Order: sequence, then C-alpha cells, then structure tokens
Amino acid sequence: MMAPLGPHVPVLLTPILAAAAPVSGTWLDGTFGGGGYARALLDAGAERVIGIDRDPAALALAAAWAGDFGTRLDLRSGRFGDLARIAVEAEAPRLSGVVLDIGVSSMQIDRPERGFSFQKDGPLDMRMEQAGPSAADLVNGLGERELADLLFQYGEERASRRIARAIVADRRNAPFETTLQLAGLIERLLPRPKPGQPHAATRSFQALRIAVNDELGELVRGLAAAEEVLAPGGWLAVVTFHSLEDRIVKRFLQARSGAAPRASRHAPETADAVPRFALSPRKAVLPSEAEVLANPRARSAKLRMARRLEAPAQPFDPAALVLPEIALRGMGA
Repeated sequence: MMAPLGPHVPVLLTPILAAAAPVSGTWLDGTFGGGGYARALLDAGAERVIGIDRDPAALALAAAWAGDFGTRLDLRSGRFGDLARIAVEAEAPRLSGVVLDIGVSSMQIDRPERGFSFQKDGPLDMRMEQAGPSAADLVNGLGERELADLLFQYGEERASRRIARAIVADRRNAPFETTLQLAGLIERLLPRPKPGQPHAATRSFQALRIAVNDELGELVRGLAAAEEVLAPGGWLAVVTFHSLEDRIVKRFLQARSGAAPRASRHAPETADAVPRFALSPRKAVLPSEAEVLANPRARSAKLRMARRLEAPAQPFDPAALVLPEIALRGMGA
C-alpha cells in the first residue's frame, strides 16, 4: 500500500506573489507537484494557469480537485524542456509568468517506494517519470571512474572516489537494490556528521537523482524556453535548493540581462549582449525565519526573479553557464 501524502508547501511563494502583484494573465507552473503555486496564482488573480509535471503520480492526484477551477487550470504532462511546445499547444504562446520550483517534491521524498530518500527503505529508483534507467541501474552499471565523476560533479561529494570504489567492490557480491543498502555503505565510509550537518548520503543521493532525471539539462532547456514564451513584462521566477542549480539560474539571468562581465568594455555589443530580462530584485531572495520554522525544507531555498524585456529570444551556448562536464556531454555540447 502506498504511504499517505504529507502536505506539500510551496517555498518562497509570498515574495513571488508580492513582486508580481497584481497577478493577471496566463501563467505556467513548470513544476506542478501538489499544485501549491498554481492554486495560489489562480487565487491571486491569474486568469489561467498551465500546470506541467513529468511525474504521472502528481497529475493523477490533482485530478481529484483540479476540476474545481474549470478551464482556468490546464494540466499537462511534460518536462521543463517541453515548456515552449506545451505553451503553444495550450494556445498561450505569450505568457504573463513562468514559475519553476527545481528539484524533488515533498510528495516524492515522502513516498519510500519512489526511492528518493535515504531515511526510509525503498527501491533504489528516483525516477520522476517512473520510466527509463533508475538509480539502481546507474549504481550497478557505471564504471568506477564514471560513478566517481557523477558523485563529484552532481553531488559535490569530496569522497566520491572512495565511495565509487566501495560500490564497485560491494556490487560484485550483490547488486544494490534499496536506498538503505546504499545509504548504509556511505555511512560506513564517511565520518559521522556533526549536529546540524546533513546526512552522509545526502550529496550522493542528490547526484544520482540529478543524473537519473537529467535535472540540470532540463533546467537549462526550461530557462531558454521561458525566454521564448514570456511576453514583454512577463515574470520568470525560479526557486532552487542547491548551489549547482542556483549557479545555472544566476549565470543565465546575468547573461540575459546584460549583467554578465564582458571580455572587454571596448568590444562591440553583440546580439547576445542585448538584455532580454531585467533582474527584479538583483539578488536572490531567501526564505524568512518564519518560513523556515514553518517549513524546514525551505532552509536551503533561493528565489531569483526577472522580467522579460522586448528583445526577441536568442539561442545561447550552455557552456557559458559553466555546467558540470558530464552535464555538457549529456546535452551534446
């Protein structure tokens, strides 16, 4: 039997609504999840919200209440990279706002059978779409060097080579099949965390989840798609939960707002340098103490917002975002 769902609380919702007030027009919620952002946008005055999620379980759960909003809430299956196509199909090619809440949702973490958490035992899965290669496939199939690179580049795990070596040695006797099996190995290898420090397996599980779901690649494609479909004056709001994601969003918005440093101030301005967004505010917004107390998962969150300007969308080179090498390879860059 599936575990009951805990409440999914949208993070940094209040500053998004405050910045965009009065909320109007058509918005796209690219990480629908439990529907917290979508419902809040509709309640705040959005005429319509297109909700996208790659997880079929999220859309299935929403079916019980989505009808209350009638045609104002339009649910679609897809990824960040599908954002522009879905907006066109939904007859909303020029949006008033796009909200992206990056990473795993509470609904996924709280279900042991989804395999995202090292706190409870479950299959080593981590697939948001519940299709394709799982975390177990990567752990049991990658070579030692590939596995170490994955853990280091996606999880920023300094002990990546030691962990990869131990995984390869242990899987000769039995494949890794469960979350606690992998978490237990990592706990034995690494020092016991001090009070307030994350669990020893946090970085490795993050790395595997990112790799399984191509999260960084989808984030890059989603940012480019948002630039394409936002109307002038439209809002882009992106909530991130770790440094890899935030660096990508920060560098993208710097580059697309003309705030990125130029190689030479005497060099002629190129088409890429023409601002397409205005940062608003210029720096990341952090959760308040009250929000963190009410929702501890908000602790590491950062919100970056920008408004779309008149300049037409322009292709950009993902390498300019200083992505991890394995992410660039996955994108064919």
